[in-house]
Amino acid sequence: MQNLMKHISQLFQKDDRIFADGKLLKNKLTELALKLDHQLIELLLLDNKAKEHFFIEKTVKKTEVLVFDKDKFITFVNNKEFLPDSFTGFKNKIGLVTNGDYLKEKGDVVLAWPYKDCVLEGGQDAEDQTRDEIFYNEALSPDEIDRLFEPKVLTNFKRYDSKGENKIAEFKTDDNVIIKGNNLLALHCLEQKFRGQVKLIYIDPPYNTGNDSFHYNDKFNHSTWLTFMKNRLQVASELLSIEGAIFISIDDNEMPYLKVLCDEIFGRENFRNCIVWKKLTSAKAQSKFLGNVVEYILFYSKTDSIVFYEKYLESAKDDKNYPYEEEGTGRRYGSFDFTQAGQGEAKRFGDKVLEPPKGKHWIWGQEKINEGLKQGVIIFTKNGTPRLKRYLDEKQGNYLSDLWNDEEVAPMSANDKERLSFNGQKKEALLKRIIEITTKENDLVMDFHLGTGTTCAVAHKMKRRYIGIEQIDSQIKIILRRLVEVIKGDKTGISQAVNYQGGGSFVYAELMEWNEQYMTEIKDADSSRKLLNIYEKMKKEAFFRYDVDLSKFEEKEFEKLPLKEQKQVLCECLDKNHLYVNLSEIDDATYKVSEDDKKLNKEFYKTVV
Repeated sequence: MQNLMKHISQLFQKDDRIFADGKLLKNKLTELALKLDHQLIELLLLDNKAKEHFFIEKTVKKTEVLVFDKDKFITFVNNKEFLPDSFTGFKNKIGLVTNGDYLKEKGDVVLAWPYKDCVLEGGQDAEDQTRDEIFYNEALSPDEIDRLFEPKVLTNFKRYDSKGENKIAEFKTDDNVIIKGNNLLALHCLEQKFRGQVKLIYIDPPYNTGNDSFHYNDKFNHSTWLTFMKNRLQVASELLSIEGAIFISIDDNEMPYLKVLCDEIFGRENFRNCIVWKKLTSAKAQSKFLGNVVEYILFYSKTDSIVFYEKYLESAKDDKNYPYEEEGTGRRYGSFDFTQAGQGEAKRFGDKVLEPPKGKHWIWGQEKINEGLKQGVIIFTKNGTPRLKRYLDEKQGNYLSDLWNDEEVAPMSANDKERLSFNGQKKEALLKRIIEITTKENDLVMDFHLGTGTTCAVAHKMKRRYIGIEQIDSQIKIILRRLVEVIKGDKTGISQAVNYQGGGSFVYAELMEWNEQYMTEIKDADSSRKLLNIYEKMKKEAFFRYDVDLSKFEEKEFEKLPLKEQKQVLCECLDKNHLYVNLSEIDDATYKVSEDDKKLNKEFYKTVV
């Protein structure tokens, strides 16, 4: 066996996709095997030892063929004695891999944490190893999920209003809410309280592109990214009302696959549009092929009972022809000539009989004039001349389509006043359009990839209620600052268009961390000694995975690992069922939940919107 392992290791060095910087990339090798990569199979077939070990002879229609034994090959590659680097060996020794099995590349639940300088478990490459800010993600199989989706204790409550940051005394049924924490677990916290209550969900999730300028900088492998999205969209669908809709921003890297996933979750019959949004004003020389200037927004409803508000586009050239705003409805209209050239006779306009001007005739006959007077579409000047009232939103050709390249939702410019140094940020006008075609005032809007808080800022200005979820500390700071400015009467974005004057409030709360706090400390540690100090603290308070044998944890062996791998080992040792404190254990003295927090949690989870 040892000779075979050495021989196969040397064989793989011929493929630079799986051999880089003097090392074999085991995860990449597994990924290629799962895809039945033809180059990998050809390499194995050309080697007699590999062919003998990993191929099975079968007779198909009287013809002898060789069949690649994928499962046997993957088991071999992930055997704890194959590629026994220090990282793999250390993980095996303390029990993160047991009975010779390899870590699963796929699972039913994908958790993710903002995490600096780590190597992703699936499909990593040299680029992954040098990133400044990426997500650490972990796939959990069903037998590892026990308490994960139970409601969590909320803590660090604050209310923000025109007076600034305040201690919260009680929850109100119409409170806007910002929650800090893992969005999958936060969604499950909201499931019972808000099931069927949310009118609109908008999300701008990681696009799975590996673009270093994007703060949600996670290059998940493809299958893991889809699982990540599936987990969150499934619970999101439960939160939508029967009249509700969900909009998902995405680019062409994953859009076709996300469309199929959404068909499964929301129902293919509830697909409404794939909106094409022009994200750049001009093409860039991004590759030797065509420049990419668009993104997509997938639009699904919960049911066929969706409430949709029609929209007609306006343009600057229409302003002079439709200068008036109708009282009560707010519809823009213009006053147009009621005559045409020719000869005509007098017509009755209510209690008056009016002759047309010389050389002209009234454009409508008497019957249509009578109907027009009833409908209010015939109006009169001060001197009593009849005019035709036409509405801008009835102008032919201005009905909103699925191509959004108009001036109203133009892409964010580098010097835009509402820009917050975040390349993934969408303009407020884009969210305004989505909100106004699917909601009315006081409807509930949700965004669980909140980023810079655009969805909640726009919802606030448009008098919608909202819930936002975000995990990254730096983004939470941006969101809170932004919403405080909105309350003060921020004049950027859509403020002028909706005549926003300020006011309102929102409540901030955090999922109460337990193992999650160690994830953060591990992420921020900059030395092995600090990590070992964290480990000593973890032994006293943290919950470890059941299959981790701490008695085999040797400091000297641990210190031989690179820092990023030390971090990964410690993170994987933690039991993900205990990331946050479960609501059912709020009275457990271990967690020291304050009486004020207990009261507010009771109110929050009891209140029905």
